[in-house]
Parts: sequence; structure tokens; C-alpha cells
Amino acid sequence: MASSQCCANPPTLNPASGQGCVVDDLGGLKAYTAGPSDSKLAIFLLSDVFGYEAPKLRKLADKVAAAGFFVVVPDFFYGDPYVPDQKSIKTWFEGHGMEKGFEDAKLVIEALKNKGVSAIGAAGFCWGGKVVAELAKFDYIKAAVVLHPALVTVDDIKEVKCHIAILGAEIDEHAPPELLKQFEEILSVKSEVHSYVKIFPGVVHGWTMRYDTSDEPAVKKAEEAHQDMLEWFTKHLN
Repeated sequence: MASSQCCANPPTLNPASGQGCVVDDLGGLKAYTAGPSDSKLAIFLLSDVFGYEAPKLRKLADKVAAAGFFVVVPDFFYGDPYVPDQKSIKTWFEGHGMEKGFEDAKLVIEALKNKGVSAIGAAGFCWGGKVVAELAKFDYIKAAVVLHPALVTVDDIKEVKCHIAILGAEIDEHAPPELLKQFEEILSVKSEVHSYVKIFPGVVHGWTMRYDTSDEPAVKKAEEAHQDMLEWFTKHLN
């Protein structure tokens, strides 16, 4: 997990970013929220190692919210996202395991259902992709999108029970195209699960969140993935 791709192009975190607001307690976590809070359809976004204050992640949350979903971006790292040069990514991971993320995600889902949400989707980026893959093995969510995931295995995909889209990069040490094609083969025989696997040419791990805004082709590739994600949820959450 501790590779240069995982940590490349870190964002400048901004707790004031986004058009939504931060709530202090959603399933025990702080969370950025956007969109109609009375919506019966909710989507939560699970960040990469840089956490929920990444402006591009919140911008995406706002875009999804504009389509009518209630969107939540929880702080799964309890105010301690990965900060380059402060500690090694390996050391950081020791205190921020995906298993804990999975348990916390279940509490967020419970909180959403308690407020009247009837259908939930989840999208995960890198670190968050593994947590979403775990959620997809059960009936916690109705639809999943996994974007340039880390540590997702063939065995994980064999257990998927909800509709899932996997958006991957051509250049990715964590989820190379060969592995994504295996995922596609496994999912193709699951008649009860709708699935979609797409490999974006010429991009690297993290491209949907850590793109250079001055690089027009990079922006277009990221926005294409964002639109694919939104269309997946629009189709499968109702």
C-alpha cells in the first residue's frame, strides 16, 4: 500500500471548502454534508488517505448533491489524515486501518437510515475503495462505485452482493488493468448483480481526486469518471 502513487499530488486541505456544511455527529463521526437533508436517497463518499477536507472531494460531493441526493463525506480519520513528511504512510496506516473504516461506515449507514433514508450508495477512492468493497458484500448499501481502489482482492469481488461499478486507471500499482479484468470476469457471471468495469487510458492511480486543474485532459478524465459515478447511482438508487 505504501507506494508513491498512493501519496502523489497531495491536496491542500481546506476545512471551509465546499458549498455544504460540516456536522459534528453522524454515526459518531464528523461529516461534510451537501444536498437535501430530507432526501430518501443518500450517497456517502469515502476518501483516500488525505481525508474529508480535500476540496476536490467536496466539490464532487456538491455535484452529486445537485442531482438531488443527500451526500455525506465522513471524517473516517478522526482529524488525522495523512500528511506527507509528518510520518511514513506505513506508520499512518497502522493507526487508520480499513477494518475500522468498515465498522465506522456501518454506523454512518445506521444513522442515515434512522433519519429516514431508504436507499444508500457508497463511492470509495483508494483507501475508501476497500471499505466500499467490504460494504458491497452485505446489504448495507444498494449500489457501489469503487475508484482506483487499494487492496481490493479477487476474493472481495467474489463476495459482492450489490450493484457495483469499478473505475480504474491504466497505470496503477494497486489495481492494475490485469486485476480489473479479473474483477470483470467474476462479476459477469453474477446474474443478480449489475456491474460495470472501466479502465481509463493514460491515467494513473488517484486521477479522479488529485488531478492538476491546469491540465485540461486530466480534468476531462476526472470529470468523465465523476459523471460515470453519478450515472451509476442515478440508475441504481431509487
